[in-house]
Amino acid sequence: MSILTPEQQQHALEVMREYLAAPRNADGRTPVDLEAESDRNRAEIIDGELKPLLDAYLAGQVPLDEFKSKVDSINKRHEHWGFKGSKGQMFFNVVVNVAADDAECDQELKAAISLPASEDMARSRIRTFASYVNRIGEQHIERGGSKHARPRVSSIPFFLSYFWQIHDRRVWPVYYTNGVNTMVDLNLWQPGDDLADNYVAFKHIHEELAELFARESGKSFGLYEVEHVFWFRGGNPYEPVVRPKPDGGAGTTVVLPPPISRLPDSYVPPIVAILPRMAMNEPELIQAAKASGTSLERAFEKSVNAAFTILGYDTTLLGQGQGRVPDGRAVDVDNGYAILWDAKVRSDGYSMGTDDRTIREYIRTQSRQLKHKRSLRNIYYLIVSSSFRDDYDDAIKALKMETDVNEVCLVEADAIVAMVDAKLRDPQQLTLGPDGLQRLFSGSGVLTSDMVRETLA
Repeated sequence: MSILTPEQQQHALEVMREYLAAPRNADGRTPVDLEAESDRNRAEIIDGELKPLLDAYLAGQVPLDEFKSKVDSINKRHEHWGFKGSKGQMFFNVVVNVAADDAECDQELKAAISLPASEDMARSRIRTFASYVNRIGEQHIERGGSKHARPRVSSIPFFLSYFWQIHDRRVWPVYYTNGVNTMVDLNLWQPGDDLADNYVAFKHIHEELAELFARESGKSFGLYEVEHVFWFRGGNPYEPVVRPKPDGGAGTTVVLPPPISRLPDSYVPPIVAILPRMAMNEPELIQAAKASGTSLERAFEKSVNAAFTILGYDTTLLGQGQGRVPDGRAVDVDNGYAILWDAKVRSDGYSMGTDDRTIREYIRTQSRQLKHKRSLRNIYYLIVSSSFRDDYDDAIKALKMETDVNEVCLVEADAIVAMVDAKLRDPQQLTLGPDGLQRLFSGSGVLTSDMVRETLA
């Protein structure tokens, strides 16, 4: 029996067709080609590394600590699942650390991540493990531990389904936050309060869509392929666009919304949603900024600052008129870190070599002041732009050696949008600390929207 109505099926098919028709990128491959390659890699890692490790652990041949460490190592080397995020490896670590009885923890984990024989068994596993996690969380608090340091039961469907799909990736889909959000956005499903029922419903919709997509497209569709359609779905089709005034003077513009064909589903406010277009230095937006009495560069800085404010940081917009300083600052006193950031509007990507000396000078001054005045443990330096040219390794190393910053992150503008979207969807779940947003800044290099979604999955 079909779960989805004909209208819901048609809506889902529209997104599938967009995914299949997506244009080729610079190297000549389509999103379908890229995901197919990723799937082959995932299958190889499962068959060659993860499945043998999981089987050995369940058979008692690998102790829990070694199993946890090796799972972490594999996922750091092969970032195909987003398991290193807050609902995966971090949840795993917290469960093991909080549990007072190591033998009981080992037993509960083995029972929970073993292959379910049926959907009813899967429901039972989720509920039983949730009861255990709740209990050790309460015991942790009774021993004087922090409420924020206890494991979150809401992570369980993702955590368990990650291991179940290692057992059988054709039967058990991973309970990705992105997949849930996309189903909700497309009005395909609304999760309830029961985590176990939610997972089974999530599985059923994946199965129905796999059959529907295969039948309508004539192509092979499994659970992974449905997952790719959900990942492809994104952006904000309701972002304002700039159009000439029909009766205005030369050069005048007006910001108008596009025609409404369906109700908005984005959580991201327009001031943040427009960041990727600003970062690309779109000519229409240059004119729109001029008509608003500012420059696109300064408007971009204000939008980035707005994003950090929405995320919950104590923010300060610096930049213009204040000498050699970064464009902005975002501080999280509770977790002892600060972000110094610069916003760079570039249509062809930003190259760090163009002004790394200036950056080095003001970062050195700002980071020392921050650590002295605020007693902060970590300082992160972020550059936000459209994309980044592949010439940043030496510049990053120099900044880390010659200043007090811990990491240098090159953040694509749509990654900022993804952070805000994740925060507004679940503000209580996503913290600023090491179990949340701070984790995104714990390694130097480029940070993309896909990396944000996988880390916060």
